[in-house]
Amino acid sequence: MIKDIITANETVTPNQKELTVLRENFPSCFHADGSFDMVRFSEFLKDKIDISHEGYELKFIGKNYAKMLASLDTETVIVPDETHNSLPENANSENVYISGDNLDGLKHLLKSYAGQIKCIYIDPPYNTGSDGFVYNDKFDFTVDNLVEKLSIDEEQAQRILDLTNRGSASHSAWLMFMYPRLQLAKDLLDSEGVIFISIDDNEQGNLKLLCDDVFSETNFIAQLVWEKKKKGSYLANAVTNIKEYVLVYAKRKELFDGLIGEINSEVETYPCVNASNGRDIRIIPAGIESKYREKNFKLNAGEIISDTTMNLVLHSDLIIEDGILAQELRIEGNWRYGQEAMTEYASNHEIYITRDLYLRRIVKEPRYKGLKDLLLRVGDNNESGYSYDVNGANLQKSGWGSNEDADEEQRQLFGEQSLMSYPKPVLLIMKLLSCLQKQELTVVDFFSGSATTSEATMRLNALGMKIKTICIQLPEDLDYKYKNSSGDDKANAKKLISFLDKNNRPHTLDYLGIERLSRAARRIKVDNPDTTADLGFKHYTLAEVTQTTLDKIEKFDNSGFVTDTTVYDEFGTATILTTWLVHDNYGFVNNCAMVELAGYTAYWCENHLYLINPGLTEEAIKALVEKYNTDGKFNPQNVVLFGYSFNYVEMENLKTNVKILRDSEKNLKINLDIRY
Repeated sequence: MIKDIITANETVTPNQKELTVLRENFPSCFHADGSFDMVRFSEFLKDKIDISHEGYELKFIGKNYAKMLASLDTETVIVPDETHNSLPENANSENVYISGDNLDGLKHLLKSYAGQIKCIYIDPPYNTGSDGFVYNDKFDFTVDNLVEKLSIDEEQAQRILDLTNRGSASHSAWLMFMYPRLQLAKDLLDSEGVIFISIDDNEQGNLKLLCDDVFSETNFIAQLVWEKKKKGSYLANAVTNIKEYVLVYAKRKELFDGLIGEINSEVETYPCVNASNGRDIRIIPAGIESKYREKNFKLNAGEIISDTTMNLVLHSDLIIEDGILAQELRIEGNWRYGQEAMTEYASNHEIYITRDLYLRRIVKEPRYKGLKDLLLRVGDNNESGYSYDVNGANLQKSGWGSNEDADEEQRQLFGEQSLMSYPKPVLLIMKLLSCLQKQELTVVDFFSGSATTSEATMRLNALGMKIKTICIQLPEDLDYKYKNSSGDDKANAKKLISFLDKNNRPHTLDYLGIERLSRAARRIKVDNPDTTADLGFKHYTLAEVTQTTLDKIEKFDNSGFVTDTTVYDEFGTATILTTWLVHDNYGFVNNCAMVELAGYTAYWCENHLYLINPGLTEEAIKALVEKYNTDGKFNPQNVVLFGYSFNYVEMENLKTNVKILRDSEKNLKINLDIRY
């Protein structure tokens, strides 16, 4: 298990994954000393493709280091949240939420899901300098290690270590962070699969080159432009950006089905109010709920309120009493809503005043309910005339959600504003997934954040689709962040900690996503009482093996007659079994069953029988042999042992009986696999 992986990782070099593919498919191009014959390889290819001697690629500090990280196996184990997973709403769910480093998570997923995922959506850190991104590497390499493994000099090795060990936020550090994750993501996609990546201007150019390198520029589908807000700041002294991007790459473009979208502009599925762009006075009736910083507050007429979007001029006193606007208010500014609409929304209690005195409407009918019309077109778009290519489309013009929508979703779900900074709106993810023309698919998001992708798939499933999700989120320690940050970062961490405390959740960021999904599921069920959609999820944590356990593994000796179960006790059956099932290509959703053998419990999943628990008696081994001989449906060809659970006598007894089964008249082909 872990010991085997650690031993294998010691020999890993950059391009290990690529070399393995070449050895499997072109063994004759390798010499006896292991060197690769490029001339002979070219001879294989010259009749099939044009060979160019010109090169163009993205280069950055640590690229070979990043490739090596992609080739290293993960040394973590998968710990199931047994209490959560056994709840009625989760017990049969096929959705997965993983708490852990996404580099480790992707490596686990590849063991079961390589080449099977239809869609990946990620919203990675943008490396803006204010989004908290720094390279945080847990690998303990030395200069000498890197000199040997990467064939570089000491100066280059030290520069790489400086990026990894000192928390760099440079472009090279960001590229080194993203490269192995995209490499692994590519291997997850099936031949018809696609990846959507959200990004802004800061790393957009680098990400495009990086994706061209990893996925090939021939598989580039589109760079979609998403308008995250309707207008920029009036106070900015430079160009303000209201757009972000979604890069789209296919695994194999020639097999990709393309994207569809809404082209019937005569059918408006979302409520839309035309806003005035002039500096008009609006009258806000008394009684409007206020989210202002103070529950009781007063500003005098004539004062100017500086807002990030506009200057608001008060033409009457602003008086807030007990969180409610106490009297009618007249404000001059640039308004999203006309007076008639504003009065209507106020009478319906659909407007509140934000903390910065901006008016916001409470959307009681979320935009994503309008997606039903789009979903009806999926599958028969060729006949309905709705098919079109959204390449280059502006994703705001047809209602793809905005930052304001995302904030409103948080307010409705959490009862507070902006628990997460700059989350994506649910509608954006729903529409991207709907445009794939697939009624059934599995979606992976390994930068889960506040779990927007998972909520989006829940809502799509409530509308009739069948989407499974696998999401990964780093369990960032919010207590540590609060103690070691300042300004807005410190305030945001405090706000998150307070929210998690109120809901009896641990102080790690992954539990915000867990809480969101639980709340979203309840709300969707209320809105759709007859739905049979899968609104639950299984939760797993990726755990690093402690140094204490590693020391026990190193000292372990099973040559005696007494079984030393201390290593087994460190892991437990559930963790070992879950890790192995994923490792052996059975995934998180499988048909694993318990098998009783004279009081000993083994675990059987298709072609594997797992012997994990200590206490494998002679009677249990006899019962196992009997089951092979008499049960025609029982024929697992791999008997897998957790080596730390058995002593020498038990091992030898099992080996002897497996040999007898192999040599019997039934000629059973049984492989005994002892894992450490």
